[in-house]
Amino acid sequence: MTLKEKVSLLHGNSKFYVSDIKRLGIPEWALSDGPHGVRAEMNRHNWQYAGWKDDAVTCFPPGTAMAATWNLDLTAKRGYVLGEEARFRKKDVLLGPGINIIRSPLCGRNFEYLSEDPFLVAQLAISYIKALQSKDVAASVKHFAANNQEDNRFVIDASMSDRALHEIYLPGFKAAIMDANVLTVMGAYNKFRGDYCTENMLLGRTILRDLYQFKGVYMSDWDATHSTVNAALAGLDLEMGTNNTNYNEWYFADPLIKAVQEGKIKESLVDEKVANILRVMIKTKVLDPKTRIKGSLNTKEHQAMAYQSAVESIVLLKNENQLLPLPMNALKSVAVIGDNATRKHCGGGLSSEIKPLYEITPLEAITNKYGNQLQINYAQGYNKQSSPGEGSNKGQLNSDFVDWKLINEAVSQAKKSDVAIVFAGLNHDFDSESFDRIHMRLPYGQETLIQEVTKANPKTIVVIIAGSPLELSGIQTRVPSIVWAWYGGMEAGNAVMDVLSGKESPSGKLPFTMPVTLQQSPDIALGNYPGKDLKVHYEEDILVGYRWYDTKNIAPLYPFGFGLSYTTFDINQANIAKKELDKNENITVTCTIKNTGNKEGAEVIQLYVAPTNSRVMRAKKELKAFQKVFLKPGESKNIELTIRVKDLAFYDEKLADWSIESGEYQLLLGQSSRDLKAPLSVIIK
Repeated sequence: MTLKEKVSLLHGNSKFYVSDIKRLGIPEWALSDGPHGVRAEMNRHNWQYAGWKDDAVTCFPPGTAMAATWNLDLTAKRGYVLGEEARFRKKDVLLGPGINIIRSPLCGRNFEYLSEDPFLVAQLAISYIKALQSKDVAASVKHFAANNQEDNRFVIDASMSDRALHEIYLPGFKAAIMDANVLTVMGAYNKFRGDYCTENMLLGRTILRDLYQFKGVYMSDWDATHSTVNAALAGLDLEMGTNNTNYNEWYFADPLIKAVQEGKIKESLVDEKVANILRVMIKTKVLDPKTRIKGSLNTKEHQAMAYQSAVESIVLLKNENQLLPLPMNALKSVAVIGDNATRKHCGGGLSSEIKPLYEITPLEAITNKYGNQLQINYAQGYNKQSSPGEGSNKGQLNSDFVDWKLINEAVSQAKKSDVAIVFAGLNHDFDSESFDRIHMRLPYGQETLIQEVTKANPKTIVVIIAGSPLELSGIQTRVPSIVWAWYGGMEAGNAVMDVLSGKESPSGKLPFTMPVTLQQSPDIALGNYPGKDLKVHYEEDILVGYRWYDTKNIAPLYPFGFGLSYTTFDINQANIAKKELDKNENITVTCTIKNTGNKEGAEVIQLYVAPTNSRVMRAKKELKAFQKVFLKPGESKNIELTIRVKDLAFYDEKLADWSIESGEYQLLLGQSSRDLKAPLSVIIK
């Protein structure tokens, strides 16, 4: 290969493609956005959609909803589907999953990410990536690293202790690389400790290449490359999305050739990058198309998987007097209230926008399923205030306006109905790439709407459609039932109506803590969001999410891992196979779980570990194992959970390595981070 040919593989030739080399039989490389569906085809040289008629796809619920299922098998099935659809659309790299830790409730991209807990993030990432890549498509785990807010994301300089970096913010990436063998990693926009992530020697060389032994492609986020020599030396392989219509002027184009010719970098460094690109192409059979998976699109099986993913994500937060499930055959009328009853969400959120083959709203679902047997009384209830431009949070302005005309219409409908269902929450004016939320409240006067509707009809159910935490204490004490339904993808309406009617049982668990108020959150409590002078220091250190609330004895509104069911479960006969272990052994915990109610359901058994005596500050407890179990009424199952002793280690900054302390550890088994059985104990020698 000539130097020019080599360099042509290291930068985009359009928005989502890398050049072919016809002489050598290397085809053009096709990348696509796609954390929860393969994005519709874009024009090659601008950000407009190409207007194709055959690029509609299966749309899954976004990341936080996937995490709320706590189901690794289901996560893998999602990966298989997206891999098949990416191949059918002739895509080689699917950009995702996004696995940045949910540090602040206000981060605009929380809905795309997974959790506040690094263990849950890592397990989900492994399942998804392995499945996706089995379909001859490369995953691109993102955004490496410390991209935990959208405000000032292009310039913000994030810093934290080495311990927080390795214990909280990197485990997902480490697992993606070392356990799932992810083929590409996407560098983030932000700076880390003074240097942009894409030219950061610590991240790109010391950690990614040396510590994690990553052999795949390290690519930039779109327009996240800022230099030629520094980025090349720091391990970046592929420059994408630079805001310059002359692709030859990109940092990894003619300037890279010039840097080699002037001796600023060795050609062997270019060879290393080209080898990484070709290695990924070979592993995904780009160079061997005859043996490559052809894929499929919008099959009934794919749609069924999107439905199941939406169903299992739904979290029952409150169910006073067993108002749910609704006895649909006994009802004569239902009030359906709220803008989110009719709003479609798949096409929002910027880079995660999906063009679904269809999208069922809640009002459509209840009308299709029950319109012939009961009176459906709809009222909009509240009004989305504006349509923002790309990269703008203007849609959040004036969002506290209370429209009494709409509220009065909703009250009128609620009064004449047997039950009222308010579809409340957010939309992609709030949950979106490129900007953060300006508050954590329910916008558009929804709290007032819910209060008034509940006065008119005490049998009011609130369904929250949102991807990130909200302040719900104002309604939590007023309404009998609250359901968190996320953005449910193409099958959203069907899924939520089947849960409300009892056809399906809710089994989701919160993948993040729901504070009483925003001020409880550590980033806000310590004054470290969104930063000062374009710098943000993670002063809360390892105490992110439930680690903060537990260790500081702060009671949230709903704890991490929380979620109710229509049935009840009993966990008993918990036992530890071996109570004294060496540091290279595994801890095995067994228990029995029984469905003690009269409905089918699923429970997530969660296992937390608490060190009893440590020489360093430790979180009060940390999630180390979990399993989702499906049970019929009266059914029992024996469960076995395993923890590697080495996973009890903390990152010792003095040693710059992991350290396992000897001594006693408590093992806490339960149904949420705050609903735990009496502890079991092990001794680590």
